[in-house]
Amino acid sequence: MALSITSTRGASPNARRRRPTEHPWTRFRIRRGGGVLLSFVLLIVITFFIVPLLPGDPAVVAAGEGATAEQIEATRAALGLEAPRGAQFVNYVGGIFTGDMGASFATGLPVSSVVLARLPFTAEIALMAIVLTLLLGVPAGTAAALLTRGGRRPGLDHAFNAATSFVFAVPNYVLATLIVYIFAVLLGWFPASGAATLSSLVLPTAAIMIGPACALARIVRREAASILEQDYVRTARGWRLSTWKITTAYVLPNLLTTTLTLSGLILAGMLGGAVVIETVFGWPGLGTGIVTAITDRDYPVIRGTILLLGIIATLLILVVDIVLALVDPRTLEAGE
Repeated sequence: MALSITSTRGASPNARRRRPTEHPWTRFRIRRGGGVLLSFVLLIVITFFIVPLLPGDPAVVAAGEGATAEQIEATRAALGLEAPRGAQFVNYVGGIFTGDMGASFATGLPVSSVVLARLPFTAEIALMAIVLTLLLGVPAGTAAALLTRGGRRPGLDHAFNAATSFVFAVPNYVLATLIVYIFAVLLGWFPASGAATLSSLVLPTAAIMIGPACALARIVRREAASILEQDYVRTARGWRLSTWKITTAYVLPNLLTTTLTLSGLILAGMLGGAVVIETVFGWPGLGTGIVTAITDRDYPVIRGTILLLGIIATLLILVVDIVLALVDPRTLEAGE
């Protein structure tokens, strides 16, 4: 018995370290899973209680111009707006989990079909925009850091910072309007609106990605400049390695964590920015759909669209966190 007790005491620290709940990936899953669940709950509550605060009566809009008071009341009852708020919330939550979020006030079509019909258009320009943001922002920021390393070319450094700051500061609806005026109205290179041809993708995608690309380039330049001053990079230069070798082997891998983190946040922000951009270009995505729904006081479609955008943004950030944890296990301990 004494030997057994001694053996157990000697193994207890290792046993405690091996407990499933103390494994880094287990703690990571608990934290991220809890965050996703909390975000989902907040989305449900916010979309239900905030949407009715919009000015205007959906029953009046749905009944049509010139409707009598009796017709408006009958429409309100048909839309389920006379039910107690608690009962409406229970039906709303139940509809989310059963996939039946009701019907559009304006068209009578199921909300799921209305929203999912527009999702591919928004996903198309959002995904293209994030790819182009990475392809332009990371190389531009890295090149600026290399060219201005050690205080070289101060004029280029100031011009880069000023240009990227200015473009990023311009509101995206102003930038979108300017892009339409130059490339569609003056030059006639691309269509000003619609989604009839492949070329229709160019202007809305550019309007979404230019600002985030400038922001990413600025941060990458700052991070790359810091990496270039590290001892291991100076040692690599002392070995007379080429600039290309130093950049690909030492600089870019150390930029990966920052770049991935920003990519998730940028893509989530692009989904929100699509509301304005799609309206400017008449793009038939979720942004145009939610603006139309707001005009029509179409509560079910507004709720469904906001809920879907929120879920997509939350899941995108979760995917980025998982990729970061796989690439850099040190991030597993973040938030401990």
